[in-house]
Amino acid sequence: MAEVIRMPKMSDTMTEGVIASWLKKEGDKVSSGDILAEVETDKATMELESYEDGTLLYIGQKKGDTVPVDGVLAIIGKDGEDISELLQEIKGGGKPAAKEEPKQEKPVETKPAEAREAAPAKPAVDVSAIKANIIRMPKMSDTMTEGVLVSWQKKQGDKVKSGDILAEVETDKATMELESYEDGTLLYMGVKEGESVAVDAIIAIIGEEGANYKALLEAASSNQQSREENAVTDEDIQARAETVQEEKVTETTVPGPGSAEQADAGATSENGRIKASPLAKKLAQEKGYKISQIKGTGEGGRIVLRDIENYTPSEAAPQQQTATSKVPAPQGAPATIAGIPSEEYEEVNVSQMRKVIARRLSESLFTAPHFFLTMSIDMDKAMEARVSMNEVSPVKISFNDLVIKAAAASLRQHPAVNSSWLGDKIRYNKHINIGVAVAVEEGLLVPVVRNADFKSLSAISAEVKDLGGKAKSKKLQPAQMEGSTFSISNLGMFGIDEFTAIINPPNACIMAVGGIAQVPVVKDGQIKIGNVMKVTLSCDHRVVDGAVGSAFLQTFKNLLENPVRILV
Repeated sequence: MAEVIRMPKMSDTMTEGVIASWLKKEGDKVSSGDILAEVETDKATMELESYEDGTLLYIGQKKGDTVPVDGVLAIIGKDGEDISELLQEIKGGGKPAAKEEPKQEKPVETKPAEAREAAPAKPAVDVSAIKANIIRMPKMSDTMTEGVLVSWQKKQGDKVKSGDILAEVETDKATMELESYEDGTLLYMGVKEGESVAVDAIIAIIGEEGANYKALLEAASSNQQSREENAVTDEDIQARAETVQEEKVTETTVPGPGSAEQADAGATSENGRIKASPLAKKLAQEKGYKISQIKGTGEGGRIVLRDIENYTPSEAAPQQQTATSKVPAPQGAPATIAGIPSEEYEEVNVSQMRKVIARRLSESLFTAPHFFLTMSIDMDKAMEARVSMNEVSPVKISFNDLVIKAAAASLRQHPAVNSSWLGDKIRYNKHINIGVAVAVEEGLLVPVVRNADFKSLSAISAEVKDLGGKAKSKKLQPAQMEGSTFSISNLGMFGIDEFTAIINPPNACIMAVGGIAQVPVVKDGQIKIGNVMKVTLSCDHRVVDGAVGSAFLQTFKNLLENPVRILV
């Protein structure tokens, strides 16, 4: 079944986007996760990602076209699929009422194993007369895949106006406000505070008081299940085979015919096969759930997406504990010694920010061939210059501010370092935006100082302090963390002499800055005490070669050892 791709809301203030470029063309094969196009929003140029597998059957907007949020961009479906009805609906702006009936009477093809699972066709729910709208989780940043609903600002039954704040949502980058674009009554709240919600999942329903919102939910659930049935790909089949194999192995190792795990598995399995939709299996695998422990609510005990979303791992804990208690302790187990505390641990759910840090840095380290260049820099003159500068500067200039300014000036002389790897091409950036790593409680944020080479040291200092404060208080907006062309990570204030950093994609390089240490140095043939700082440049060898990185570091060293040159 073909799926219509619409313009997503990529930021909290976005109302429309401009198609900067299409990265796929009609007829191309598309997999979930592929980048379809680049979209220019009110804050940044962002990538439009596909969440469907199939063929790009139709492109409705040309490069340079302005498209409102929720406007039709493209259609993805099976190769050769007839989309004339969809195109007619799109161009006519309505949905023909009589189109669903032939589908209801169409006989279901008999397939081995799948025929037993197929639910009887349900009549299509007519929701055209219901004056209510479903509110879904928007994609609030280019890397967001899910969000945590921190708090509701409205409660069920409240009157809501367009522009009102419905809730606060924690994304992978910041805590942001979810704004209403509808007038009416908050009829339904589908998510509790603290719950994680996937992008495009249902959060709430707003409409006329007394509207039949349950019919809307039923229709949305039917459409979701239909998408699941048509989303079987080679990856899904492979995932299903691996899941079944894992579960079979697990079942043979659990002793006792009456164990709780076997009872659960018996409710959802048939002939050793777990009955679950591909999307449910994929989500369970991502969340680390054991699918045999989840009770299915679909037809014949089939596990569907809502079962995974509503499953709480703690529900299985008492059963596992009971089964474990039946296993006798090994005879050679050491006796507990009085006064020695027992081994304990605490498991904490991974935050959205930590998930994205893990994913992006793993991708960077395992796909970009890193190499590292380390250089020692004499900071005596820089320390003297900083004292003089702070006597007249409106804000206190730090050594990190000097590092940012020197790096920006060096990038202007070595543009090859100010670049990005894009797969089939290399982008050499004409602008210089420095990403500055800031440690926060849950991980790491990288706010961006834009056009750093054109800013004074005092301006850089004030901006870094402001961005750092917003990062620690979770007030940074996505636009303030996007568009870096080079990154700096400084651990010198923690007493670290030197370290290596992982490249922050899509940058080609990141510079790790250590602390300033007093060490013996040779000057004019004599051993003296000098102030030395070590920096390590991590380079993506696909873009930057050793000689290029070394030349950049040499310029950077000369600027810091003669800081008056930074101001020229």
